[in-house]
Amino acid sequence: MFDFLKKKKQVKTFAPLVSDMHCHLLPGVDDGSSNIKETIECLTTLAKLGYSKVYFTPHFQAHYPNEEEDIKQRFTKLKKAIEAEQKDDLPEIAGISGEYRFDDDFERNPDEGRVLTLPGKKLLCELSLHRSDYNPIDTWKKYIAKGYTLILAHPERYPYLNIHSPLVEEARGMGMKFQVNVLSLNGFYGESARHKGLDYIKKGMSEYLGTDTHNMRYANALKETANNSEVKEILKKYTFQNCEL
Repeated sequence: MFDFLKKKKQVKTFAPLVSDMHCHLLPGVDDGSSNIKETIECLTTLAKLGYSKVYFTPHFQAHYPNEEEDIKQRFTKLKKAIEAEQKDDLPEIAGISGEYRFDDDFERNPDEGRVLTLPGKKLLCELSLHRSDYNPIDTWKKYIAKGYTLILAHPERYPYLNIHSPLVEEARGMGMKFQVNVLSLNGFYGESARHKGLDYIKKGMSEYLGTDTHNMRYANALKETANNSEVKEILKKYTFQNCEL
């Protein structure tokens, strides 16, 4: 009786992933979270959806010319501020990494050991969402030769790439890993990205899933995605390497 008055409990759909390895929740550094209040709100949502660990991955690109030392200092301050809140409903803030855009403006030399990586020297990288004239192969090779494992973020979102594109085939041949955005699977970025994201997963070409959460609009969309029957089935049927981070 009166069950309809009870607040619906959010299902922990993403618990099998353990870690979210791609989000923009470091306040004020790019197009993600604008302040600590929004960051905590987003983190609370991620925990309710089943994530127990989160890695922050701010942009490193010409439009957001962040510097690694500054980012590390900001991250340390944020962790202290979150700890001061004494909240017990947040995921572990596991580390600071970055999402590096490989394009004509990319200036990081792998010899410097400067880039911020996920555990195991895993480097999250992206391409331009619009320009298709840049060839990243030489840069990829330099990093791979230095022992980095490259993870290409959201391949389904590049309109000039599909699962059979020569660049995709070459990347896979080089040992690169792919990370599909969870929200792509619910049509957040359009039907083309949704279909391509599902293709990458079903053909065994997506080792990771990332939320790419920027703010509460993304977090609220994740709540909807958590109730998507196809997404639930994917997480039951396929294993992703997020849990190893």
